[in-house]
Amino acid sequence: MRTHLDRHLTNPLAAVRNLGILAHVDAGKTTVTERILFATGTTHKRGEVHEGTTVTDFDPQERDRGITIFAAAVSCAWDGHRVNLIDTPGHVDFADEVERSLRVLDGAVAVFDAVAGVEPQSESVWRQADRHGVPRIAFVNKLDRAGADLDTAVASIRERLHPAPLVVQLPIGAEDAFTGVVDLLRMRALTWDGEGGAATEGPVPDALLEEARRRRRLLEEAVAERHPAALEEFCDRETLAADTLAAALRDLTHSGDGVVVLCGSAYRNRGIEPLLDAVVAYLPSPLDVPAVCGTHHGVDERRPADPAAPFAALVFKVNATPTGRLTYLRVYSGTIEKADTVWDAGARRTERIGRILRVRADRHAQLDRAVAGDIVAVVGLKSARAGSTLCAPGAPLVLEPPGVADPVVSVAVEARTSTDAERLASALARLAEEDPSLVVRTDAETGQTVLSGMGELHLEVAVEKIRRDQGLDVNVGRPRVSYRETVARGVSGLVYRHVKQDGGAGQFAHVVLDVEPLESEEGADGFAFRSAVVGGRVPQEYVRAVEAGCRDALAEGPLGGHPVTGLRVTLNDGATHVKDSSETAFRTAGRFALREALRGCAMLLLEPVSEVTVTVPEDAVGSVLGDLAARRGRVTASATRAGAAVVTATVPLAELFGYATRLRSRTQGRGTFTARPTGYAPAPSAPLAR
Repeated sequence: MRTHLDRHLTNPLAAVRNLGILAHVDAGKTTVTERILFATGTTHKRGEVHEGTTVTDFDPQERDRGITIFAAAVSCAWDGHRVNLIDTPGHVDFADEVERSLRVLDGAVAVFDAVAGVEPQSESVWRQADRHGVPRIAFVNKLDRAGADLDTAVASIRERLHPAPLVVQLPIGAEDAFTGVVDLLRMRALTWDGEGGAATEGPVPDALLEEARRRRRLLEEAVAERHPAALEEFCDRETLAADTLAAALRDLTHSGDGVVVLCGSAYRNRGIEPLLDAVVAYLPSPLDVPAVCGTHHGVDERRPADPAAPFAALVFKVNATPTGRLTYLRVYSGTIEKADTVWDAGARRTERIGRILRVRADRHAQLDRAVAGDIVAVVGLKSARAGSTLCAPGAPLVLEPPGVADPVVSVAVEARTSTDAERLASALARLAEEDPSLVVRTDAETGQTVLSGMGELHLEVAVEKIRRDQGLDVNVGRPRVSYRETVARGVSGLVYRHVKQDGGAGQFAHVVLDVEPLESEEGADGFAFRSAVVGGRVPQEYVRAVEAGCRDALAEGPLGGHPVTGLRVTLNDGATHVKDSSETAFRTAGRFALREALRGCAMLLLEPVSEVTVTVPEDAVGSVLGDLAARRGRVTASATRAGAAVVTATVPLAELFGYATRLRSRTQGRGTFTARPTGYAPAPSAPLAR
C-alpha cells in the first residue's frame, strides 16, 4: 500500500490543500488568514482588521463595519504545498456564503475564542461542515486575552459540538504572559518574541515538563481508543511514537472521529506556523476525498481528481467587478486552459474561457491552465451562476449545487427618481446573480419591488452596495418578516370535482382528500402526500399530478397569502373519465381541492424566531432582561463568563429590528448580541380558524 509520502512524491495533487476558515463573528478568522499570508511570505506587512488594511476584507463595507461579509479566496504556499484558502463570514446573515464555500472545500480550520469558547455561530458553521462531511482542525485563538483558558474552550467544544477534541499543544504562560506552546507530539517548546516573529524551538521548560508528559499520555490514550493501529502499538509499547501519533491523528481527522486542537494568538502572531504545519499534516488533499459524484441522464457518475479525466467544475461564487465578471470555481477533474470551450450544464449552452486567474482576494495572477484540485477564478463566462456545473462538452455532467436557504426578511425598495427605476432593476438583478440567497420579486398587490434576504444586516449591506457601486439613491421600506401558515386542525373527506367543457376535449377529475397536521418527523420540506386509493380508481400518473397540484396550492394560504407548511394530504378516492381525464385536469383538481380544504381547516399563523445570545456587563442584566421580555423573548439560559453575563433567549425575528441600537443605548455601548434563525413558532395574535 502506498503511503501518504509516496503519493506526495508521485502526484502533485497530494501537495494541495483547499480549506476554509470558519468561526463566530469576532473570533479572529480574518486575523488568522492575514497571519497565514504573512507567515507564508504572500504579504510582507501584517494587515489589521481595526485599521482596515486586511487583504481578504477588501470591500469598503467590510472595512467600515470591521466584519467579513463576502467569502474571499486567497492562495499561498507553505512547506512545498499549495494552500487555497477561503475566509468565510462569521455573521449569521451571511451563512449562505459559508454554505457555498463549504461545498467546494476539502477541509477547514475552525477558530474559537479562548474566552468565549463555542459561540452560537461557531455551532452553526460546525453543523454546516458536518452536513458536507468536511474534516476540520480547531484553533483556539486569543490566548493572550484576560480570562482566556484553553481547557475551558476545549470543554465547550466537547460538550456543544460533540467531537473528540485531541489537544496537541500546551500553552506556555497565560493571558498577557502567553509566549508560546509545547508541541506534545515532538515534546518541544515553540516560543515567540514580543514582535511575533519566527518561532524559536527549544526544550520543554522544566516547570511544564511534568504537565506536558501528563497531557501527552492523555493524548496517546485518546488516540489509541479510536484508532486500531495506534491501539496495537500502544498495547505493545505502552506509548506511541511521534510518527504513529501523527498518522493516527490524520486518519481520525479525515474520518471525523476526532478533531485536532491547537492554540495561539493570531493578533500577536503566535501559533500560526504550527497551525500551517497541522493543515499540511492532517487536512486532506484532493486525492484524499471521495471522487466527486454527478449525474448524466439520471445516472450517477464519479469523476476522479485526475488532470487527465474529463473536465468537471462547480461554480460557487460570481462577482461583477468594474473590470468584468469573475466566476469562481472548484475544478474537480480534468484540465482547462485559456480559450477552451466548456459546457454550462445548467444553462445548457457552451461558454468560452477568456482568462484563468489565481486569486488573492481582490488581486489576481494569470494562469495558463487550471487542473483538478484547483480553486480559481475565470473571466469570460456570461451565463454561469453560483451552483452551475461546467464540464467538457463531450462528457456532460451535472454536480449537486449548494443548498440555498429561504429568505426570512423583506424590504420594499424603489428608486427616488423615475429615471433611475431601470438602473435599479438592473442593479437588483446583478445582486441576485452574485448572491442566490437574495430574492427580488414584485408584489402583485402593491406593485412594489421587494428585496428578501437572510436578515436585517444582509439587506442593509445589499442596499448599501447598490448605493455605492451604482450611485443610486434608493428608498427602503421597513423590514418585514416572512410568515408561514400551518394546519392546526384538518378536514376529512373533502370532495372536489373539476369539470370543464368548452368545445373540443374536456377536462374531468374527481378527488377526495384528507388534510391533517404533519408529524414533526415527516416531510423534510414541511409537506407529505400519500395515496390510499384502491382498485386503480385513480391511475398512478394522475396521483402524481394531484400531488403536483397540491404543491402548487401551498404557495398561498387562506390567512394572508403566506406559504403553507406542516401538513399531510391523503388522496382517499377519485374517479376518471374515459376521454376527458388527463394529468392537467387532475393537477388542477389537486390545486383547487387543497385550497378549498385549507379554507375549512383551523389554520395557524407562524412567525420566524431566532436564538439570541446577549453578552452584557452584569450591572445591565436587569435592563436587558426587561427589554427581551417586552420583545416577547423567552429566556432559555444564562451564565457568567469572564465578568460578563451571557443571556440566551428565543425572540421573534420581527421584534429584533433595531435591537442593536437599543442594546447599545441600554448598556452604554458595552453590550453585544448574536442571533441565528431556529425555525418558526405560532404568532400570538394569529387567528385559529377562518
